[in-house]
Amino acid sequence: MDQSILLKIARESIEEVVLATRTIDKKELLRVFPVLNEKIATFVTINLDGKLRGCIGSLVAQKTLLNDIIHNAKSAAFEDPRFTPITTSEYLHCSIEISLLSEPKELVYTDVQDLKESINVGKDGVILILGEKNSTFLPQVWSQLKTFEEFFAGLCLKADLEESALSLHPQIYTYYVETIEDEPKVKTEL
Repeated sequence: MDQSILLKIARESIEEVVLATRTIDKKELLRVFPVLNEKIATFVTINLDGKLRGCIGSLVAQKTLLNDIIHNAKSAAFEDPRFTPITTSEYLHCSIEISLLSEPKELVYTDVQDLKESINVGKDGVILILGEKNSTFLPQVWSQLKTFEEFFAGLCLKADLEESALSLHPQIYTYYVETIEDEPKVKTEL
């Protein structure tokens, strides 16, 4: 399957809201691309001028690939609590990235040093769980938080935990992603 179809589905999902029209023919998509019926977890990230504008996803595959992309694209555009709903102008100038996630695997470690040695810096997506608090960073976040210390401090803060929470031995899961990204529909003039 040409992965550009996944980006087309994400774009059309957002356009259905922006244009208040239904354009996605799920039955036809599933007929032509049966893989869309498989359960695969995804994240949809929207970037505007190189900056995050929305990101929503699923860590565990519970929906079909088709439904997960549709749901996450609309949620990233209109329901990410960190941002106001995307405007039509922003939509035209944004790029969309889809991350297909592997199944998270628990990382068994003895202490912070063991955890540090077990993490593939720059490659692992990480889920941190401590009690009822949790957070995740996609592997792409390593490009901004380049060291183990920065990455995990940010992960702890995102979970509303102290930066020192790693000493409390939270559960850690890792996953990998396959990403695809498109270009804005309208290029920003420089």
